Amino acid sequence: MDTSILLENGTNELEVLEFKVGNRHYGINVAKVREIITYQEVTPMPHAHPGIEGVFMPRGTMLTAIDLKSCLQMGASQPGGLFIITNFNSLDLAFHVESVLGIHRVSWADIMKPSATVANVEDGVSTGIVKKGDKLIIILDFEKIIADINPEIAIKVTDVAALSDRKRIDVPILIAEDSALLNKLIVQSLETAGYTNLTHTENGQQAWDLISKWKDEGTLEENVQCVITDIEMPIMDGHHLTKLIKTDDKLKNLIVVIFSSMINDDLRRKGEQLGADAQLTKPEIGSLVSAVDKLLGVTC
Repeated sequence: MDTSILLENGTNELEVLEFKVGNRHYGINVAKVREIITYQEVTPMPHAHPGIEGVFMPRGTMLTAIDLKSCLQMGASQPGGLFIITNFNSLDLAFHVESVLGIHRVSWADIMKPSATVANVEDGVSTGIVKKGDKLIIILDFEKIIADINPEIAIKVTDVAALSDRKRIDVPILIAEDSALLNKLIVQSLETAGYTNLTHTENGQQAWDLISKWKDEGTLEENVQCVITDIEMPIMDGHHLTKLIKTDDKLKNLIVVIFSSMINDDLRRKGEQLGADAQLTKPEIGSLVSAVDKLLGVTC
């Protein structure tokens, strides 16, 4: 599969790959997809999590196969179908699906919050819903699915345990992260490291509304000196938020740190072009604290 369909920087759009599991329609951000391959026989792993189907070696590289049907509580998958090979959280993983239906270009502004549309198992592992004609495509939260299998893969909270004796740091930081779990973990980790003046929002639009309000009031510096943002968020994504900040003469010196599971070579270049001051992948919460310390000139 050709995944080189890179969107212009900061357009607040994404490409969604639509696929089916159990006759339901799901989606994944194309930026996370390396390729799609025909199902191959896997070797089961003893005592593995039920969501892990096994391992296999396409072209000599060992991959873990995730049984997406099982993770969605629909029972175990049968041999056949396809593997979507992904890269996020610095990991290559294969997700077993029944079929792939195509790619849709959509705006984050058009993605509905899952709580308003679904009330089943997907409610906990969905980042949003896209309506296409008479069908709903549920965009799955693959980070949450993997975190349920192994929490330390999602974010390495143990990395900040050694920072608990640091002095209080009152520099105001604004966080934009739509995952309630990750938002909470980021806040807890920063607080453990001494950062106590934190404001957290659920998406780029909420963050931008606050930044704009503080700018208009003339209280920007006392309310935010550093923004930590995810990339994938409904309504407004992190790249668009970064673009809005860095193209505003009154805001361009505001520090922006992109903290995302999707920091690959292509997206890193996009972040650099948009002016992000640092970009880190989500498991490395300790590196996030170090990067924030360096950019803010904090020594503890």
